[in-house]
Amino acid sequence: MQFKHVTLDFDSSVAILRLDHQEVMNAVSIDMLGGLGEALDAIEEKRAEVRCLVITGAGRAFCTGANLQGRNNAKPGKVNAGAALETAFHPFLRRLRNLHCPIVTAVNGPAAGAGMSFALMGDMILCARSSYFLQAFRRIGLVPDCGSTWLLPRMIGKARSVELSLMGERLPAEKALEWGLVNRVHDDAALMEETMKLAHDLANGPTIALSLIRKLYWDSPENSFEQQLNLEFESQRIAGSAEDFKEGVTAFLEKRPAKFKGK
Repeated sequence: MQFKHVTLDFDSSVAILRLDHQEVMNAVSIDMLGGLGEALDAIEEKRAEVRCLVITGAGRAFCTGANLQGRNNAKPGKVNAGAALETAFHPFLRRLRNLHCPIVTAVNGPAAGAGMSFALMGDMILCARSSYFLQAFRRIGLVPDCGSTWLLPRMIGKARSVELSLMGERLPAEKALEWGLVNRVHDDAALMEETMKLAHDLANGPTIALSLIRKLYWDSPENSFEQQLNLEFESQRIAGSAEDFKEGVTAFLEKRPAKFKGK
């Protein structure tokens, strides 16, 4: 399926969403954000069938941040540089956070600015060995956005987050792995093959439980210990009432692989 600067394909129960504006290394425009929204609509329409989402970039980049073409003519003080955040970027990020299934991001090249935030929205983040991350905002006199100041300190700590943002230096994939920012690094040629293996493994899992796991970890940083205990209790109640729980226990007792249906 083709949307504005976005392609969406389905491989069995895995949806593959590609940022696809290769002329600008997949920089994000309002048009692309509209295409991303339409792609998520299409995924929601197949909610019962789609059990994992892969997000990657077409060509040689994952996403190089916001598309700045045409912005250099704006007069200082005459433009609200953050206006598009709440109207376009934030709704997309919120939809990813609340998606019904696990997200795997395959970072196939540079992930800069907003593109870095998009990459970090993955529940599992896989990188090509040649890829890198960049907090590019300081290079154009802006502050980090798209949730990066929330995500980064919780993933790699304040000191490293501030340094990345103040210095605007590249963070290579191998260093990102060492810091605990990403899950796995693969040779460039093997990235998508390994990503799809992982995505299908998740898609074949107990996706009601996996969705609840996503929510538990998203909510954890804002909850007190007591609040998190309560959320675990409620989540376990929901997971335990699903057919997949019964199948998982039966398979364990019968010493066979479980056949989860996401129900």
